[in-house]
Amino acid sequence: MEGNLLLVIFVLLAATVALVPLAKWSGTGTILGYLAAGILIGPYGLKLVSDTHLISNVAEFGVVMMLFLIGLEVQPSELWRLRNKVVGMGIPQVALSAALLAAVFRLTGVHWAIALTIGLALSLSSTAIAMQSIAQREITKTDTGRASLVVLLVQDMAVIPILAALPILAAFSGSPSAIIRTDIGNAIQAIDDPIDLFTPLLIIVAFVGALLGARFVVRPLIYFVARAHVREVFTALALALVIGASLLTQSIGLSPALGAFLGGVLLADSEYRHELQSNLEPFKGLLLGLFFISVGMSITFSVFLDAPLTILAILLAMMAIKMAVLYGLGSVFGMHSADRMLFAILLCQASEFSFVVLQAGVSAGGIGQHDYEVLSLIVALSMATTPLLLFAFDRLIAPRLHASPTPEPSEPMNSDQKVIVLGYGRFGQIVTRLLRSQGFEMTLIDDDPAQIALMRRFGIKVFYGDASRLDLLEAADARHAQMIIVAVAGRERILSIVSSVRRHYPHVKIAARAVDRAHAHRLMALGVDVFERETFRSALTLATSSLVALGYEPERAQRLGEAFADHDIRMLHQSYELRDDEDAYIGFVRQSVEMLGSVLEADEARGEENGHSTGDSDRARDRRDIDNGSAAGSR
Repeated sequence: MEGNLLLVIFVLLAATVALVPLAKWSGTGTILGYLAAGILIGPYGLKLVSDTHLISNVAEFGVVMMLFLIGLEVQPSELWRLRNKVVGMGIPQVALSAALLAAVFRLTGVHWAIALTIGLALSLSSTAIAMQSIAQREITKTDTGRASLVVLLVQDMAVIPILAALPILAAFSGSPSAIIRTDIGNAIQAIDDPIDLFTPLLIIVAFVGALLGARFVVRPLIYFVARAHVREVFTALALALVIGASLLTQSIGLSPALGAFLGGVLLADSEYRHELQSNLEPFKGLLLGLFFISVGMSITFSVFLDAPLTILAILLAMMAIKMAVLYGLGSVFGMHSADRMLFAILLCQASEFSFVVLQAGVSAGGIGQHDYEVLSLIVALSMATTPLLLFAFDRLIAPRLHASPTPEPSEPMNSDQKVIVLGYGRFGQIVTRLLRSQGFEMTLIDDDPAQIALMRRFGIKVFYGDASRLDLLEAADARHAQMIIVAVAGRERILSIVSSVRRHYPHVKIAARAVDRAHAHRLMALGVDVFERETFRSALTLATSSLVALGYEPERAQRLGEAFADHDIRMLHQSYELRDDEDAYIGFVRQSVEMLGSVLEADEARGEENGHSTGDSDRARDRRDIDNGSAAGSR
């Protein structure tokens, strides 16, 4: 089967479709479904796919893409705010977990250098497992989500010094190595070598270069591509940004996932953020699923059957130690007991980078091939166990802690004050300015790069994208908005967007721009909460001003304008039921026009008799006349 790529792809997709929905419905989560699919089609299942190397290499890009999307959600100022957790939570987690795990292996008779190598490898946690679980629970912006992100970022940065230390540890262990230093003397000599100052300097230069490039190269490039309005080219650009950021950090010896994350952070305040998210999200989901499938395929059951009790003991000890360390750090930072337990479970497994560290340990001569197979199995089993632990947490632990399995955010999100405006032309700008002045959190989306560039000069944040795309609305967090205002132009486009929003977000209020009376009726049929005809108010204001210019008293002209508006809006709603009967509708409109003339003539006669009387009493009489006329017309 390996020679038939199409057949391999079909098998992967078929196994995913068959098992992932079952895992989702059972409440254990989609990750376990992907792992089960990998086991089923792998070399220890039906043997439909036996070579996992290529699949693993492709699937690892899903982790990289996920870190880029996470970075898009983290403002640089927020990353700086988390620096205390980096020092107080991230670094201690790696150090304490590695030390305790090394101590356990040392007590079993393993050489201290090899034990430390294993401890360092197993101290890392899976970014894919943890962040995917956090995203599914929608707790990315909570204490638990942010703490997990900090620890994972520190672990990604720790991979490089860990890999650098492996040759020295291998030499101290006395294990033969065919690649580098083979004795303690060589290891000591390596320690005495001059400190490499070039690599840290290169890292600083690369970071500064990325910062300047994001501002002066990437953003103008995105603007140039966006003006072409070719969606597939914008998608290609999004993928190129992820790969480029990963290659940059990989070239200086850092984790590709870390580079992708920093690339996302540098674009987090960009007006193109939502469009980048919506373009990359489908790729991330598929590639992450492929990654979990590859992990399931890598579980070697033959190794497990050789020593099941030993492997289970090591697995339980590793996860228990990491959970204890994580729970303790959560206590130090004052997290709620439910948050601490969830935090510990999310990061108690080993990492995809553990495979890399263990393989490097084999190459350095510090770990034997059989030990590598056993430890790799433990890493894979820990990933498969985490979804089960999360399922147990939701059903058994969280209720007893009197907490929801999805904790409250550390900062109030104030989601009931969020308004999304689709279309930031002249119509949308007026709406936005008033709502912003009242403190509403505004998310603005427009598909005109020139308009976005202009607004950015005025300090207004507008995001680029096609407002009719559901994935873009998802990226803008439309399901948590209080209202979506459709201010784009185009009769059919407005109706299409309103229909999509009403279908997918029935709880969200909709305010829409109407082209004319017939268009307003179609919006009413779709269940729009608020609408306004785009030229009605401006034409009415012009008419009122014209009356003043023609000699009317300003107050009288204003009163007549208000009476006209009240009458027209009332007729608009009353004619809604007749919109599909053309003859009845035309007759109703003619009747309302005649009735309006009578009302305004009566208002003028009353004004001549009581010229000194204006204000609310006149308006009340006007409205009574209109109501009486409407009733007569309807009869």
